[in-house]
Amino acid sequence: MKISKQAQRDARQLFRSCHVNGLLDENRVRQAAALLAAQKPRGYVEILSRLHRLVKMDLEQHAASVESATPLTAELQAEVTGEIKKKYGAGVSISFAQNPALIGGLRIQVGSDLYDGSVKMRLQKLEESF
Repeated sequence: MKISKQAQRDARQLFRSCHVNGLLDENRVRQAAALLAAQKPRGYVEILSRLHRLVKMDLEQHAASVESATPLTAELQAEVTGEIKKKYGAGVSISFAQNPALIGGLRIQVGSDLYDGSVKMRLQKLEESF
């Protein structure tokens, strides 16, 4: 479905108004969506659709996934968390997972940024170089 430029502008403005101290406030988004659905202004479905997309992109941008071959110690998790928050800000939610296929090292993904220091990736690059 094609979204009109006015609906895009309205959704962006609504999205910006849902931020508190530079971070997206979940309660404000819910209130804004409920108010918009209750008032039903012209093109409200398009506005809600675009707002949903903007919120989804913001959540993906502020989510970090850390994978390791073996479970990380608490102090190493704290160190990785500190480095991620130093680079991306305090609003990043971090999840730790175990992936034995990595063989060793860490694979960190924050939004669209990927930091892959795993043995598996190094072996793949070595294989590609031949």
